[in-house]
Amino acid sequence: MSRLDRLKMGKVEPHHLHQFNQLLRYVFQVTNKELLMVGWKEREIAMAKLPVLEQADVLGWFDGDKLISQVAVYPFKVNIFGRIFDMGGLTGVGTYPEYANMGLMNKLMRQALWEMRERKQTISYLYPYSFPYYRRRGWEIISDKMTFEVRDYQLPKPKQVSGYVERVDVEHLDIKYVYQIFSSKKHAAMIRNDLAWDEYWRWDLDDITAAVYYDQTREPQGYLLYWISDDVLHIKEMVYNNQEARNGLWNFVSAHFSMVSKVVGSTYMDEPLAFWLDDGDIKETISPYYMARIVDAQQFIAQFPFKKFEEETTITLELNDPILDWNHGVFTLQVSSAGHGELVHSEKKPIASLDIQTLTTMLLSYKRPSYLADIGRLKADKETVERLENLIERQTPYFSDYF
Repeated sequence: MSRLDRLKMGKVEPHHLHQFNQLLRYVFQVTNKELLMVGWKEREIAMAKLPVLEQADVLGWFDGDKLISQVAVYPFKVNIFGRIFDMGGLTGVGTYPEYANMGLMNKLMRQALWEMRERKQTISYLYPYSFPYYRRRGWEIISDKMTFEVRDYQLPKPKQVSGYVERVDVEHLDIKYVYQIFSSKKHAAMIRNDLAWDEYWRWDLDDITAAVYYDQTREPQGYLLYWISDDVLHIKEMVYNNQEARNGLWNFVSAHFSMVSKVVGSTYMDEPLAFWLDDGDIKETISPYYMARIVDAQQFIAQFPFKKFEEETTITLELNDPILDWNHGVFTLQVSSAGHGELVHSEKKPIASLDIQTLTTMLLSYKRPSYLADIGRLKADKETVERLENLIERQTPYFSDYF
């Protein structure tokens, strides 16, 4: 019997926790020593990923009783143009090197995507360790992360606000309340349930501090999550639901002027911080962050909120998917004047051609149809491109989570 013949695919269960952790540590080169250095305890290290096995759908390849390859899918939800979609969060991807180049991960991913389809998780997000690797499997970039560095003398001068900031426990319910309102307005954002919040906090240090901005009626309107070390104020996340809260939170940051030499952090908005500051000569770096892929194009289109238009739109297109047969072929996209879409198999001649990666980033509005046509990712005539431009909302995707 060959090595491949003796391998079996199956569910990874909680009793596989030790092997699951061992494989993750090996693939991502994280040692217990490194985790201990940043404040983790032995038992915390051992149990950190138990929730994955308890709450996620985890698949693996086994060589006898030995787990040698794995992938996990979290049951999450995201907001896409105001509509809530079930999302499969792909994580924990890894294979021991002696089992590489055997096609194991491709088969695991196909099975994971098939199961997502069965669960009506019509879109999948992941944090990529290799953009080319996941692009070849149908994922595409859908959000950016902007890091910034503001020197102490560049901090904004205090602005008049009617409310105040109060430091609170990081588990304070007002933080979740603010984020719930925020995410209901932010396209592509995670709708954080308890599982999503647990993942959001999982690898953070104990010295993170929370501050909430309250308006004059004591309604929470924004929050700041941060820590201070070596004269630097690190912002994990700043969320605000109006400009007053933004001003109030930055007033609070600026109040640390005598304590820190600079403020560093990340933002996931489409507005550069430099433009808002009086002294905009700051260091900013934009990099791609999360990737997504449509799991089932027909199911996704049926849920997708297209823009309302004056008349029904019909476009026949050829869709290609590198690993999923059900997304491969010629389809007709029909969108009613009310914005309801339907994607049906067709025998008509296509007037547009694209792959699942391009369809994903286009429908999530990370890249517009006109740009994708210009670079050759969308093959269509000018009229078809304009019709697609009219059908898709213009909002920059926001995603600040990590799993």
